[in-house]
Amino acid sequence: MKFPRRLFLKLAVASAIGPTFSKAAIAPDYPTRPIKLVVPFPAGGVSDILARLIGQSLSERLDQPIIIENRPGAGTNIGTAVVAHAPADGYTILLLGTTNSINATLYEKLNFDFVRDIEPVASIARFVYFMEVAPSLPVHTVQEFIAFAKAHPQNISVGSNGIGAPSHLAGELFKQMTGIDMVHVPYPGTAQALQGLMAGQVQVMFDSTGSSIEHVRAGNIRALAVTSSKRLESLPDLPTVAESLPGFEISAMNGVGAPRGTPAAIVERLNREIASVLGDGKIQEQLFALGLLPFSSSSTELGIYVAGEVEKWGKLIKAANIKPI
Repeated sequence: MKFPRRLFLKLAVASAIGPTFSKAAIAPDYPTRPIKLVVPFPAGGVSDILARLIGQSLSERLDQPIIIENRPGAGTNIGTAVVAHAPADGYTILLLGTTNSINATLYEKLNFDFVRDIEPVASIARFVYFMEVAPSLPVHTVQEFIAFAKAHPQNISVGSNGIGAPSHLAGELFKQMTGIDMVHVPYPGTAQALQGLMAGQVQVMFDSTGSSIEHVRAGNIRALAVTSSKRLESLPDLPTVAESLPGFEISAMNGVGAPRGTPAAIVERLNREIASVLGDGKIQEQLFALGLLPFSSSSTELGIYVAGEVEKWGKLIKAANIKPI
Protein backbone atom coordinates (compact mmCIF):
# COMPACT_ATOMS: atom_id res chain seq x y z
CA MET A 1 0.00 0.00 0.00
CA LYS A 2 1.32 3.39 -0.97
CA PHE A 3 0.66 6.34 1.34
CA PRO A 4 -0.27 9.69 -0.23
CA ARG A 5 2.57 12.19 0.40
CA ARG A 6 0.36 14.56 2.47
CA LEU A 7 -0.80 11.73 4.74
CA PHE A 8 2.75 10.48 5.12
CA LEU A 9 3.93 13.93 6.20
CA LYS A 10 1.12 14.19 8.75
CA LEU A 11 2.02 10.82 10.21
CA ALA A 12 5.70 11.76 10.31
CA VAL A 13 4.98 15.01 12.16
CA ALA A 14 2.67 13.23 14.61
CA SER A 15 5.36 10.65 15.24
CA ALA A 16 7.97 13.35 15.85
CA ILE A 17 5.88 15.27 18.34
CA GLY A 18 4.40 12.21 19.98
CA PRO A 19 7.10 11.97 22.70
CA THR A 20 6.46 15.60 23.65
CA PHE A 21 2.79 14.90 24.24
CA SER A 22 3.58 11.78 26.24
CA LYS A 23 5.98 13.70 28.44
CA ALA A 24 3.40 16.40 29.05
CA ALA A 25 0.89 13.73 29.93
CA ILE A 26 3.16 12.41 32.68
CA ALA A 27 2.21 15.26 35.02
CA PRO A 28 -0.80 17.18 33.66
CA ASP A 29 -1.72 18.40 37.16
CA TYR A 30 1.80 19.18 38.39
CA PRO A 31 2.33 19.97 41.14
CA THR A 32 0.02 17.96 43.38
CA ARG A 33 2.22 17.94 46.50
CA PRO A 34 4.97 20.02 48.15
CA ILE A 35 8.18 20.71 46.23
CA LYS A 36 11.57 20.52 47.95
CA LEU A 37 14.06 23.21 46.97
CA VAL A 38 17.53 22.07 48.02
CA VAL A 39 19.85 24.96 48.91
CA PRO A 40 23.48 23.75 49.06
CA PHE A 41 24.45 26.67 51.29
CA PRO A 42 24.05 27.35 55.02
CA ALA A 43 20.97 29.19 56.22
CA GLY A 44 21.22 32.97 56.48
CA GLY A 45 23.43 33.74 53.49
CA VAL A 46 22.38 35.70 50.41
CA SER A 47 21.68 32.54 48.38
CA ASP A 48 19.52 31.13 51.18
CA ILE A 49 17.60 34.41 51.50
CA LEU A 50 17.11 34.43 47.73
CA ALA A 51 15.79 30.86 47.77
CA ARG A 52 13.25 31.69 50.47
CA LEU A 53 12.16 34.88 48.73
CA ILE A 54 11.60 33.16 45.38
CA GLY A 55 10.22 30.04 47.03
CA GLN A 56 7.48 31.94 48.82
CA SER A 57 6.25 33.63 45.65
CA LEU A 58 6.60 30.46 43.60
CA SER A 59 4.57 28.57 46.20
CA GLU A 60 1.73 31.04 45.77
CA ARG A 61 1.77 30.64 42.00
CA LEU A 62 1.93 26.83 42.10
CA ASP A 63 -0.51 26.53 45.00
CA GLN A 64 1.83 24.11 46.75
CA PRO A 65 4.38 24.60 49.56
CA ILE A 66 8.02 25.08 48.55
CA ILE A 67 10.07 23.47 51.30
CA ILE A 68 13.56 24.92 51.64
CA GLU A 69 16.09 22.27 52.62
CA ASN A 70 19.59 23.53 53.42
CA ARG A 71 22.19 20.89 52.56
CA PRO A 72 25.55 22.71 52.81
CA GLY A 73 28.94 21.09 52.68
CA ALA A 74 31.79 20.18 50.33
CA GLY A 75 31.48 23.46 48.44
CA THR A 76 27.81 22.82 47.45
CA ASN A 77 28.57 19.27 46.27
CA ILE A 78 26.53 17.56 49.00
CA GLY A 79 23.30 19.39 48.18
CA THR A 80 23.87 19.12 44.45
CA ALA A 81 24.36 15.34 44.73
CA VAL A 82 21.04 15.05 46.57
CA VAL A 83 19.23 16.55 43.58
CA ALA A 84 21.34 14.78 40.94
CA HIS A 85 20.26 11.43 42.38
CA ALA A 86 16.65 12.36 43.17
CA PRO A 87 13.66 11.14 41.14
CA ALA A 88 13.16 13.21 37.99
CA ASP A 89 9.59 14.14 38.84
CA GLY A 90 9.85 17.86 39.58
CA TYR A 91 9.43 17.49 43.34
CA THR A 92 13.12 17.89 44.20
CA ILE A 93 14.84 20.90 42.64
CA LEU A 94 18.14 22.70 43.22
CA LEU A 95 19.20 26.26 43.82
CA LEU A 96 22.22 26.13 41.55
CA GLY A 97 24.91 28.74 41.25
CA THR A 98 28.29 29.69 39.88
CA THR A 99 30.00 27.46 42.44
CA ASN A 100 28.53 24.45 40.64
CA SER A 101 30.18 25.54 37.39
CA ILE A 102 33.48 26.00 39.21
CA ASN A 103 33.30 22.63 40.94
CA ALA A 104 32.87 20.84 37.62
CA THR A 105 36.61 21.35 37.09
CA LEU A 106 37.86 21.92 40.64
CA TYR A 107 36.83 18.46 41.86
CA GLU A 108 38.13 15.55 39.82
CA LYS A 109 36.06 12.83 41.52
CA LEU A 110 32.39 13.53 42.20
CA ASN A 111 29.53 11.06 42.29
CA PHE A 112 27.67 13.20 39.78
CA ASP A 113 28.37 15.26 36.68
CA PHE A 114 26.85 18.72 37.03
CA VAL A 115 26.40 19.38 33.31
CA ARG A 116 25.12 15.87 32.60
CA ASP A 117 22.99 15.22 35.69
CA ILE A 118 21.35 18.58 36.41
CA GLU A 119 18.65 19.85 34.05
CA PRO A 120 18.71 23.67 33.65
CA VAL A 121 15.30 25.06 34.59
CA ALA A 122 15.48 28.83 35.04
CA SER A 123 17.89 31.57 36.03
CA ILE A 124 16.95 33.89 38.89
CA ALA A 125 19.55 36.55 39.61
CA ARG A 126 23.05 37.71 38.89
CA PHE A 127 25.35 39.51 41.27
CA VAL A 128 28.72 41.16 41.11
CA TYR A 129 31.50 41.76 43.58
CA PHE A 130 33.24 44.62 45.27
CA MET A 131 37.00 44.81 45.19
CA GLU A 132 37.39 45.99 48.78
CA VAL A 133 40.22 46.70 51.18
CA ALA A 134 40.77 47.11 54.88
CA PRO A 135 40.24 50.74 55.98
CA SER A 136 43.81 50.81 57.32
CA LEU A 137 45.27 50.21 53.86
CA PRO A 138 46.41 53.58 52.39
CA VAL A 139 44.80 53.12 48.97
CA HIS A 140 41.57 54.48 47.49
CA THR A 141 41.68 53.32 43.87
CA VAL A 142 42.52 50.15 41.96
CA GLN A 143 45.60 51.84 40.49
CA GLU A 144 46.82 52.82 43.96
CA PHE A 145 46.29 49.26 45.19
CA ILE A 146 48.29 47.76 42.31
CA ALA A 147 51.14 50.22 42.95
CA PHE A 148 51.07 49.52 46.68
CA ALA A 149 51.05 45.74 46.15
CA LYS A 150 54.01 45.92 43.76
CA ALA A 151 55.91 48.07 46.25
CA HIS A 152 55.20 45.60 49.08
CA PRO A 153 55.63 42.11 47.56
CA GLN A 154 54.75 39.18 49.82
CA ASN A 155 52.96 41.54 52.24
CA ILE A 156 49.49 41.47 50.66
CA SER A 157 46.95 38.81 51.60
CA VAL A 158 43.65 38.30 49.81
CA GLY A 159 40.77 36.74 51.73
CA SER A 160 37.97 34.57 50.41
CA ASN A 161 35.12 32.42 51.68
CA GLY A 162 36.83 29.23 50.56
CA ILE A 163 39.12 27.58 48.04
CA GLY A 164 37.51 27.57 44.61
CA ALA A 165 34.80 30.06 45.58
CA PRO A 166 34.13 32.89 43.10
CA SER A 167 35.75 35.32 45.56
CA HIS A 168 38.91 33.19 45.47
CA LEU A 169 38.97 32.94 41.69
CA ALA A 170 38.39 36.69 41.35
CA GLY A 171 41.58 37.23 43.31
CA GLU A 172 43.44 34.69 41.16
CA LEU A 173 42.29 36.41 37.99
CA PHE A 174 43.40 39.78 39.40
CA LYS A 175 46.83 38.32 40.20
CA GLN A 176 47.18 36.90 36.69
CA MET A 177 46.18 40.12 34.98
CA THR A 178 48.34 42.44 37.11
CA GLY A 179 51.35 40.25 37.83
CA ILE A 180 51.24 41.10 41.53
CA ASP A 181 51.73 38.51 44.25
CA MET A 182 49.09 38.01 46.92
CA VAL A 183 48.83 35.26 49.52
CA HIS A 184 45.41 33.60 49.50
CA VAL A 185 43.77 33.18 52.92
CA PRO A 186 40.58 31.07 52.75
CA TYR A 187 38.03 31.42 55.55
CA PRO A 188 35.20 29.02 56.46
CA GLY A 189 32.60 31.48 55.23
CA THR A 190 31.86 35.02 54.08
CA ALA A 191 31.16 36.40 57.55
CA GLN A 192 34.53 35.19 58.86
CA ALA A 193 36.34 36.54 55.80
CA LEU A 194 34.76 39.96 56.23
CA GLN A 195 35.75 40.01 59.89
CA GLY A 196 39.30 39.15 58.85
CA LEU A 197 39.30 42.03 56.37
CA MET A 198 37.93 44.52 58.87
CA ALA A 199 40.51 43.40 61.43
CA GLY A 200 43.35 43.81 58.93
CA GLN A 201 44.23 40.10 58.91
CA VAL A 202 43.93 40.29 55.11
CA GLN A 203 44.30 43.45 53.06
CA VAL A 204 41.95 42.88 50.15
CA MET A 205 38.93 40.79 49.24
CA PHE A 206 36.44 40.28 46.44
CA ASP A 207 32.99 39.86 47.94
CA SER A 208 29.43 40.03 46.64
CA THR A 209 27.84 43.45 46.84
CA GLY A 210 24.91 41.96 48.75
CA SER A 211 26.92 40.76 51.73
CA SER A 212 29.34 43.70 51.83
CA ILE A 213 27.21 46.74 51.05
CA GLU A 214 26.24 47.54 54.66
CA HIS A 215 29.87 47.27 55.80
CA VAL A 216 30.89 49.60 52.98
CA ARG A 217 28.20 52.12 53.91
CA ALA A 218 29.25 51.94 57.57
CA GLY A 219 32.89 52.57 56.66
CA ASN A 220 34.05 49.23 58.06
CA ILE A 221 35.62 48.34 54.71
CA ARG A 222 36.50 50.44 51.67
CA ALA A 223 35.18 49.50 48.22
CA LEU A 224 37.60 50.40 45.45
CA ALA A 225 35.54 49.17 42.50
CA VAL A 226 32.93 46.71 41.27
CA THR A 227 33.75 43.68 39.13
CA SER A 228 30.95 44.13 36.58
CA SER A 229 31.67 45.25 33.03
CA LYS A 230 29.67 48.44 33.63
CA ARG A 231 29.11 50.64 36.65
CA LEU A 232 26.09 49.81 38.77
CA GLU A 233 23.11 52.13 38.51
CA SER A 234 22.79 52.02 42.30
CA LEU A 235 26.45 53.06 42.77
CA PRO A 236 27.24 55.26 39.77
CA ASP A 237 30.28 56.92 41.38
CA LEU A 238 32.06 53.62 42.05
CA PRO A 239 34.26 52.65 39.09
CA THR A 240 34.67 49.18 37.67
CA VAL A 241 37.90 47.22 38.02
CA ALA A 242 37.93 47.08 34.21
CA GLU A 243 38.38 50.85 34.02
CA SER A 244 41.86 50.29 35.45
CA LEU A 245 42.33 46.70 34.25
CA PRO A 246 40.65 46.28 30.84
CA GLY A 247 39.03 42.87 30.38
CA PHE A 248 38.54 42.12 34.07
CA GLU A 249 34.97 41.02 34.77
CA ILE A 250 33.56 38.70 37.40
CA SER A 251 29.93 37.99 38.09
CA ALA A 252 27.98 35.13 39.57
CA MET A 253 24.44 33.82 39.32
CA ASN A 254 21.79 31.71 40.95
CA GLY A 255 19.16 29.67 39.20
CA VAL A 256 17.10 26.53 39.50
CA GLY A 257 17.96 23.06 38.28
CA ALA A 258 16.28 19.66 38.41
CA PRO A 259 17.40 16.05 37.99
CA ARG A 260 18.22 15.16 34.41
CA GLY A 261 15.23 13.57 32.70
CA THR A 262 12.64 15.77 34.39
CA PRO A 263 9.72 15.97 31.93
CA ALA A 264 9.85 18.94 29.60
CA ALA A 265 6.35 19.99 30.62
CA ILE A 266 7.46 20.34 34.24
CA VAL A 267 10.62 22.25 33.32
CA GLU A 268 8.56 24.60 31.16
CA ARG A 269 5.99 25.14 33.92
CA LEU A 270 8.64 25.96 36.50
CA ASN A 271 10.47 28.24 34.08
CA ARG A 272 7.28 30.11 33.24
CA GLU A 273 6.28 30.60 36.87
CA ILE A 274 9.76 31.69 37.96
CA ALA A 275 9.83 34.24 35.12
CA SER A 276 6.48 35.57 36.35
CA VAL A 277 7.86 35.87 39.88
CA LEU A 278 10.86 37.84 38.58
CA GLY A 279 8.52 40.16 36.71
CA ASP A 280 6.91 41.28 39.97
CA GLY A 281 8.02 44.82 40.87
CA LYS A 282 8.09 44.08 44.60
CA ILE A 283 10.30 41.04 44.07
CA GLN A 284 12.64 43.13 41.93
CA GLU A 285 12.92 45.74 44.68
CA GLN A 286 13.79 43.03 47.21
CA LEU A 287 16.42 41.59 44.88
CA PHE A 288 17.96 45.02 44.37
CA ALA A 289 18.08 45.47 48.15
CA LEU A 290 20.11 42.25 48.36
CA GLY A 291 22.53 43.53 45.74
CA LEU A 292 21.10 41.14 43.13
CA LEU A 293 19.99 41.80 39.56
CA PRO A 294 16.95 39.89 38.22
CA PHE A 295 18.14 37.48 35.53
CA SER A 296 15.43 35.68 33.60
CA SER A 297 16.10 33.18 30.82
CA SER A 298 14.72 30.12 29.12
CA SER A 299 15.96 26.72 30.24
CA THR A 300 17.92 26.43 26.98
CA GLU A 301 19.59 29.80 27.50
CA LEU A 302 20.50 28.82 31.04
CA GLY A 303 22.09 25.61 29.76
CA ILE A 304 24.22 27.58 27.29
CA TYR A 305 25.20 30.05 30.01
CA VAL A 306 26.20 27.28 32.43
CA ALA A 307 28.29 25.52 29.78
CA GLY A 308 30.12 28.80 29.12
CA GLU A 309 30.74 29.29 32.83
CA VAL A 310 32.14 25.76 33.21
CA GLU A 311 34.59 26.44 30.37
CA LYS A 312 35.61 29.90 31.65
CA TRP A 313 36.24 28.87 35.25
CA GLY A 314 37.86 25.62 34.16
CA LYS A 315 40.54 27.50 32.22
CA LEU A 316 41.32 29.73 35.21
CA ILE A 317 41.45 26.81 37.67
CA LYS A 318 43.86 24.88 35.45
CA ALA A 319 46.04 27.94 34.76
CA ALA A 320 46.31 28.76 38.47
CA ASN A 321 46.64 25.05 39.41
CA ILE A 322 43.99 25.39 42.10
CA LYS A 323 43.27 22.25 44.08
CA PRO A 324 40.60 21.65 46.74
CA ILE A 325 41.77 20.81 50.23
